[in-house]
Amino acid sequence: MEQINTNDSWSANLQARIVKDIIEPAKSIFNKVSVKAALEEMQAQATDSSPVIDQRGELLGTVSKNQMNREVGGFGHDPKTEPLEAQIETNNPYCFEDQTVAEAEQMMLNAQVGEVPVVTREKLLVGTINIEVIAQEKRRRNAWNLLKYYPAAENATIGCSIPLLHHE
Repeated sequence: MEQINTNDSWSANLQARIVKDIIEPAKSIFNKVSVKAALEEMQAQATDSSPVIDQRGELLGTVSKNQMNREVGGFGHDPKTEPLEAQIETNNPYCFEDQTVAEAEQMMLNAQVGEVPVVTREKLLVGTINIEVIAQEKRRRNAWNLLKYYPAAENATIGCSIPLLHHE
């Protein structure tokens, strides 16, 4: 059975929790590689898109397999020599590690994306946040609140009665 963490920061309202509390490690691609190297790396990571960073770790944007295949392969360019930098989409949403989880969730819903990179205020990539992780946090918080306000619910049993038949 999973141990219930009772500290206040765990059960705090998502309005007050910050993104840094629930980020996941980010898999990123260095901006100076070729399209072919980026596609191979994304294949190894089993991902369809990836954040792109420079040598400092600053987020430059994202790339997607579909976009690169269309733009590079579709136009007959050589993916071995085509630089990744030309394929970086810079207009993607991201959030800051010190934003609230509620702000990040609203931003993802507005942008209709399931995951975004998380950066410092200097735009250094620190991880990703995922809408499913936020949903899990909400479910945990709701379960915790239920147990907190209705402690008997943890030990409650559901019973049923079956009428006994009388045999003569």
